[in-house]
Amino acid sequence: MSGIIGKKVGMTSLFDASGKNLPCTVIEAGPCVVTQVKTKEVDGYEAIQLAYDEAKEKNTPKAMMGHFKKAGTTPKRMLVEFTRFADKRQLGETVNVDVFAEGEFVDVVGVSKGKGFQGVVKRYNFKGVNDATHGQHNRLRAPGSIGASSYPSRVFKGMRMAGRTGGNRVKMINLEVLKVVADKNLLIVKGSVPGPNGSYVIVERWN
Repeated sequence: MSGIIGKKVGMTSLFDASGKNLPCTVIEAGPCVVTQVKTKEVDGYEAIQLAYDEAKEKNTPKAMMGHFKKAGTTPKRMLVEFTRFADKRQLGETVNVDVFAEGEFVDVVGVSKGKGFQGVVKRYNFKGVNDATHGQHNRLRAPGSIGASSYPSRVFKGMRMAGRTGGNRVKMINLEVLKVVADKNLLIVKGSVPGPNGSYVIVERWN
């Protein structure tokens, strides 16, 4: 299997063989259940759907209850399709964190922390007008000029301006797997992972 669903637990640090302190992120990966196996003949493409994290039956639609019942599992919160996989999986099969090994590299997808509506200094690291003298007033964090006047008489699309910041899907690539704790379903990867603690992440190996 090329990937798994998990939750970000938090950050810690480990020491390597040379004594260097490495920042790392702890991910609770799995166990996941195979809830659907898609084929070219039926669905038009090949994919394996994994489900993760227990959900209450009263909060699950009846259609999804039937979907989970077909796979022989309880209701789940998170469903993800993986279109690249090295081995075939059967419906209802459990996928654990031991699909990864120490020393290999993975990509981790998550949703970054939402910061709300922010100005250009925080959103795009603008420095502002940067001069408090010569008649400047409340301009230290202003965006400055945003375009010409008579021509083109409009602001170009994509102009970096204030707006809602964060809450975006972010992929961190080539993170090294430092440790796999199979009995606790923990995956420890080098570096940072997007999102707050407790948020869902997708860990995937591209091989």
